[in-house]
Amino acid sequence: MENLFLTLLFLTSTSCVSVSPYNIPAIFSFGDSIFDAGNNHFIKNCTAQADFPPYSSSFFHHPTGRFTNGRTVVDFISQFIGIDFQIPYLEAKIAVMKGSRKSYPHNGINFASAGSGVLRGTNKEERVIPMQDQLQQFRTLVEQNLIDRSLVQKSFFFFEAGSNDIFNYFLPSNTPKPDPHAYVQAMLVEVETFVDQIYKFGARKIALFSLGPVGCVPARALLPGAPNNRCYGKMNVMVKEYNRGLESLVEHMHIKYPHAIGVYGAIYNIVQKFRANPTHYRFSDVGNACCGDGTLGGMLQCGKKGYKICSNRNSFLFWDFFHPSEHAYKLLSKALWGGRKSRIRPFNLKTLANITLHSGLD
Repeated sequence: MENLFLTLLFLTSTSCVSVSPYNIPAIFSFGDSIFDAGNNHFIKNCTAQADFPPYSSSFFHHPTGRFTNGRTVVDFISQFIGIDFQIPYLEAKIAVMKGSRKSYPHNGINFASAGSGVLRGTNKEERVIPMQDQLQQFRTLVEQNLIDRSLVQKSFFFFEAGSNDIFNYFLPSNTPKPDPHAYVQAMLVEVETFVDQIYKFGARKIALFSLGPVGCVPARALLPGAPNNRCYGKMNVMVKEYNRGLESLVEHMHIKYPHAIGVYGAIYNIVQKFRANPTHYRFSDVGNACCGDGTLGGMLQCGKKGYKICSNRNSFLFWDFFHPSEHAYKLLSKALWGGRKSRIRPFNLKTLANITLHSGLD
């Protein structure tokens, strides 16, 4: 079964071979299930998984470990640039160790791990890879010259994480919690350290993507006290504070990090536009999960025993209890690639792709 999964992932990663018309040879992605392309499948005893049907069924037609029915934002942006989909770091590491790959990929690597957070302890019991360890994986490759520094400085670096930290803040717990503001500030300290480090190891084109309205995900039905007929306002207040902190990091990036450019992807704003005018974006449902069960379809993970699935999956904003559908990801990707400043700022990814930078590296 393991060999079959590896073979399918290899076919997936080589299914869109072409030459990039942009000077972006690679994408290095860090974060959680919004980006994860299958890393968790390779972690022993990890319980945050999407390596079973009907995940990935709309585009790949077999499970890949992505937490949606098709492609993610990273996949779509790769296609817009004209490079292959990136494979998960752990898949590449296993292949290099076994000798089935001579080297690490030249089109980037996906380090994201579903369920992870910016705080090291988030979902630790699920054996996910926290952001700090994702960073260490990248750092090791650079320090051991397993990926070329000149490739690194020309590449896109994508970061999206924090939703699991904030969602978990509202889970029942016997341990005392800091106040919401202190909790968010602790998250932002970790993100700033992350950006410091990826810059130190060569990142020059850095995109920080905001969280979406986490308080609107169908999984809020699992939380005691969360409303079902509207979004969970307290949660979205924390999300918006965190997002403001991310944007502030981007605004100061050109001062703090010479030769680097940062952009801020306003995912929250874009998703709220979908929710405010669903028919314009070809959504018939922006509140319930297409795949799941119970209230809002948010009480059961897609693919688990007893799940139900909608007939028109790409007319739903949410594929499962936490994650957008491929249609939603495609719209988000188009906004991030070519959108105006209300979507991504100070400029979009297409503009960033066309900018030539002096790396400042020796």
